[in-house]
Amino acid sequence: MESIVADNDASRILREIESLKDTRTRIDHKISLLEAQLREINLQNGASEERSSPPTVDSRNGLTPDMIYRYSRHLLLPSFGVEGQANLLKSSILVVGAGGLGSPALLYLAASGVGRLGIVDHDMVELNNMHRQVIHTEKYIGQPKVKSAAATCRSINSTIQIVEHEEALRTSNALEIFSQYDIIIDATDNAPSRYLISDCCVILGKPLVSGAALGLEGQLTVYNYNGGPCYRCLFPTPPPTTACQRCADSGVLGVVPGIIGCLQALEAIKIASAVGEPLSGRMLLFDALSARIRIVKIRGRSMDCEVCGENTTFTQQKLREFDYENFAQTPLSPAPLKLNLLPTESRISSKEYSEKIRNKEPRVLVDVRPEVHFKIVSLPNSLNIPLSNLESRLPEISSAVKKEEEDKGVVSGSSAQLYVVCRRGNDSQRAVAYLQKVGFTSAKDIIGGLESWTHNVDPNFPTY
Repeated sequence: MESIVADNDASRILREIESLKDTRTRIDHKISLLEAQLREINLQNGASEERSSPPTVDSRNGLTPDMIYRYSRHLLLPSFGVEGQANLLKSSILVVGAGGLGSPALLYLAASGVGRLGIVDHDMVELNNMHRQVIHTEKYIGQPKVKSAAATCRSINSTIQIVEHEEALRTSNALEIFSQYDIIIDATDNAPSRYLISDCCVILGKPLVSGAALGLEGQLTVYNYNGGPCYRCLFPTPPPTTACQRCADSGVLGVVPGIIGCLQALEAIKIASAVGEPLSGRMLLFDALSARIRIVKIRGRSMDCEVCGENTTFTQQKLREFDYENFAQTPLSPAPLKLNLLPTESRISSKEYSEKIRNKEPRVLVDVRPEVHFKIVSLPNSLNIPLSNLESRLPEISSAVKKEEEDKGVVSGSSAQLYVVCRRGNDSQRAVAYLQKVGFTSAKDIIGGLESWTHNVDPNFPTY
């Protein structure tokens, strides 16, 4: 009885804690909104005061005393100085994506004094963003990334203009948004967006700072600048979909996009301030494990390029009508792929499989995720055979089925049921199709994989 009372008290306290956390989050959000409104009012009041009593401006460089003090470490650099900072203050830069790459880029661009800084993103802040998307904080989980990023930028530098574009980048809005800025930074992670962004930059004559990071590697270059190539010059046809991986599927060490994002900010600052030699016609390659950075020369502008070539017919209207998702065979949306390869009788829901466990039915569960995934979390009594090794390890499956039949005393004429699971229910379908082909005719996949198990069976089962 005492144990039950203690459990009830613990549950009550946990509920109260969660309620207080929710209340605190709402209060913090409201405070942030009010602070932003107050800053706007102060800026407006400051502007009206300036009309009657303008601040002291050095006629030689156009900088106010506050600007000189704030950016003094820039001004002291002989190679940057007053002229570089003045150029930066007049510039406008758009960052497409407020994720792993966009976070550090936005932080440093805001701090450096870019006159107008735009942010495009339609996603929400999630807990699994925290290890790399350093512009966001836990209190913004569940809220739009654009709102979170803009609030952080304003807290760093309240003197610059931050423009929020809380929307997905599409052919219907990209040209209109891009036309408002001098420089574009591509901080996205999918092929359709890269082609769309590059094409827009070519049509509008905007330099593009493009970065990518995955796993323990990153790369960076500048497209469409001073006669340099565009993205299509290097990649006239999209890579195969199997080569287009995302952090959510393959993982990424948080600091890697941080390094590449900082370098993207650096390249944008160099272009905006007219200082240094931007990475046009060259690509920076970063290997985190070996701590190596290489700069390689890349292919120059192609005169036959469909978009920037001499005889191009690629117009604004054609861009608006172009199907980038079909062209790249990859969705613009970050939503996970959901295949439907098997007939209904070859599939089973996670709830149905949980009933099989509860009834102690003879069964073998094969988990076809890579070993590194299996080590994170797995269902009890599952056999890990990665999809890539399935063909060579068929005897293990046969042995597991036979052992289950012996242990459970399966009568002659019947057999233990074979089930297959993966992370989201895609590779398990591929595996079942192959297993049925080679003789395991009754094999079934678990619909939705381990993610479905979390959503429909055990909410405490970890997701990743």
